[in-house]
Amino acid sequence: MRTKVLPALFCAGVIAATSVLTGSAATAAPTAEAGAAAQAATVREKLEKIPGLRIVSEIQKEGRPFFTLMLRQPIDHSNPRRGTFEQQFTLWHKDERAPMVHYTGGYTLSSSTRELTTLLGANQVSVEHRFFDKSVPAGKTDWRKLTIQQEAADEHRIVEAMKTVYRAKWLGTGASKGGMTQVYHERFYPDDLDAVVAYVAPNDADNRDDRVYENFFKTVGTPECRTALDAVQREMLVRRKALLPMFEATAKEQKLTFKQLGTTDRAYEFSVLDQVWNFWQSGSYTNCPTVPDAKKATDKELYDWSLGHGLSPYSDADAGPAGTGPYYRQAAAQLGWADLKFKHLRDVRNYPDIYQPNSLLPADMRTSYSGWDAKDVDRWVNKQGKQMMFVYGQNDPWSAERYRPSKRDSHLYVAPNSNHGALISKLVPEERAEAEATVKRWAGVK
Repeated sequence: MRTKVLPALFCAGVIAATSVLTGSAATAAPTAEAGAAAQAATVREKLEKIPGLRIVSEIQKEGRPFFTLMLRQPIDHSNPRRGTFEQQFTLWHKDERAPMVHYTGGYTLSSSTRELTTLLGANQVSVEHRFFDKSVPAGKTDWRKLTIQQEAADEHRIVEAMKTVYRAKWLGTGASKGGMTQVYHERFYPDDLDAVVAYVAPNDADNRDDRVYENFFKTVGTPECRTALDAVQREMLVRRKALLPMFEATAKEQKLTFKQLGTTDRAYEFSVLDQVWNFWQSGSYTNCPTVPDAKKATDKELYDWSLGHGLSPYSDADAGPAGTGPYYRQAAAQLGWADLKFKHLRDVRNYPDIYQPNSLLPADMRTSYSGWDAKDVDRWVNKQGKQMMFVYGQNDPWSAERYRPSKRDSHLYVAPNSNHGALISKLVPEERAEAEATVKRWAGVK
């Protein structure tokens, strides 16, 4: 995963985008150890009775039992005889009578405490997406089974299993691809969860029409900032010959390779194309005064500023099957991607067809796109979805193409001047109070 900037084609979201606590697994104080041990024993006994569930580990998190679990899942839910794999998830137990927050990050396992968990004093289940990290089948992976329907079925089985212990209200949540994953779960299994709160969840209902993204980059921030960013991005390609060795030095220092993209030059161009998107996705409008004068900046000044403000190399470690390659496979197959035109860069690009997810995948993971599923989910959310909340960031490119919630007790909020880390707590006070009251009502919490 990335530690600096998350690239535009990588809809990871800020992994802790909906997290308000670090979720460290600190051991409870000695005076609470006896009670915590009793809780853990009770929960463990119930978990051990769930068919197909394996307890991997048990620790204390803030004085409460925290379990890492594996549930045996079919590789293909439509034909269970085709084999199984174990899906990793965690459980943070507070109280069986408390609500449950069902969190999906959309990628590898992330168990940090979510905003809803803190707001509701809830238990939390955190699920790793199928075919990421430890949740992979043995042997060669059949990437055709990495679909939104199969993952929704995985989560349905987890919810069914855990509801044998936790019978209070269940609320689904996640950010970016995790938010999308919760929306898909709700679409295919609307009786599993009592409500869904999806943060910065893109909705590429028509992958052929990305005018909404083009319009976003014509209006975000100030005209001066937009002009300066475009000029820097263009100059990065104009000075390719001088700056490419710096990029190669960065790759060597970070031990990055670019087998999937083919050459360092292709990787450099791909990263430059993402630069402005990343500036807004993970940065702030307050950084606009730092944008250098593209014509006056030295090569080093231009490169160093870019490296700290949006230039994020796509390497094999990120894009391969053991990294975020499964996401790119999903984007190429069902999720879609932002196919920007880059009109201001047309005469300085060497690879006009490179900006799409298949460019980041090995041959056996590449596929063709089908837009039927995205359109279906979009229509369902707009017409039939109920008790769904969407929170977007005003300055976040991924928030430009949004879900349109129905009028069935569903809501949409935009956090002002926020990026891909938008939260309910970042809404204006009146809307924050309204949203928090709605979430508490859905959870049955006063």
